[in-house]
Amino acid sequence: IRILSILFFTKAVVSFRSIPKILNLFNIQTKAEISWIPHFTSIINWISRVGVGMLKEVGKIDKPWIAIIDHSINIGTKKLFVVLRIEMDVLYKKDKAISLEDCECIGLKVCEVVNGESVKKDLEEIFEVSGNPTAIIKDTDATLNKGVKLLNKTQKEPIALIEDISHVVAKSLKKEFEETKSYKRFTKLLKDGSARIRNTDIAFVTPPKLRNKARFQNVSRLGKWGEKMMEHFSIKGRAKKDSILDRLRKAFPEFSKLKSFILNFSKTTSVTSKVMERLKKKGLDKSTYNDCKLFLKELPRSSTTAKLLREWLDKHLKIQQKHDSPSLPVSSDIIESLFGKFKHTIEKSPQSDMNHSILVIPLLCGKMSEEKISNALNSVSQKELEKWKKDNIGETMRSKRINFFKKNIQKAVKS
Repeated sequence: IRILSILFFTKAVVSFRSIPKILNLFNIQTKAEISWIPHFTSIINWISRVGVGMLKEVGKIDKPWIAIIDHSINIGTKKLFVVLRIEMDVLYKKDKAISLEDCECIGLKVCEVVNGESVKKDLEEIFEVSGNPTAIIKDTDATLNKGVKLLNKTQKEPIALIEDISHVVAKSLKKEFEETKSYKRFTKLLKDGSARIRNTDIAFVTPPKLRNKARFQNVSRLGKWGEKMMEHFSIKGRAKKDSILDRLRKAFPEFSKLKSFILNFSKTTSVTSKVMERLKKKGLDKSTYNDCKLFLKELPRSSTTAKLLREWLDKHLKIQQKHDSPSLPVSSDIIESLFGKFKHTIEKSPQSDMNHSILVIPLLCGKMSEEKISNALNSVSQKELEKWKKDNIGETMRSKRINFFKKNIQKAVKS
């Protein structure tokens, strides 16, 4: 029953409170002899114990491995710091992108203060148990960068630092385009045009919406849209009155005047998409290095993006050759995927059930089996779980609120 309840939550994405009801349905519909139906709070505790048990099992391994690190998920006023471990030869064996099954969660830290010193401290504690990785993959966040640099100052053999290819591409595109007059005119034109057609019958051609934060990470969709639309705007002659083309020309005036910029922008984002696709699937080695260099030749010599990506390729190929790895993983997308899966898994449960739900994260990595769940569950007592919560999570916003109102009510009663 315990294992089944945990699998319902992690694999079928059923809320804590719904699992007992489903188990009860088995009794009614199939006349199964389920001796007892657990309370949802018991299921929360079982899952949390398995999470702690999996973290306890972390140890040193003989194979070279890479750490993927990131901060994410606000827990009240706190941040969650996660470290994943992946063996370096996983891409060579699979010939496809990394999945959550290839990863192991080796570190889970809840941080009230996030800075370079806190990152260094957390990494030291985690690597003391797991051993040092061959390299660390991270995004271009300055706090993570400072933390790893501070850590390396204490190491006899510095740990190689791999900048995530998606963030490097976004940073390169931002540097080349963001401050140009043409890009500003283009984005303003799209913003105004979108507002004109959004609630009309031609809303199906609305351009992709750009996020204010990290907008250059998904900008290739905008480039494709601009190139396709240019084919229609380039049609010579006056459009028939009230036709779709006529209405589009009114909604996006002077679109054709930006043709040179749009085609260059589309070409650049198309090439960077090919570079990312190749590196995320195959990793970085001499073969993919040459492929990416060939892709970048499609861009003009003056391209800032091409220049920065060539520098990144040269730097990271040296890391791959130094460690003699079959293929060097260069993407931290998998940790973003983990955060996304975590949010999807817990969103069906009420906020009151989520205080200690971060312990679900280790269960979402690697290959889960009945034996693995059972061993992790039996290795951690309820007392050990409570100690882990106290040491690592501390007082939550919800518990502070409850205690605050409870104390005030008691004072009012006494007075």
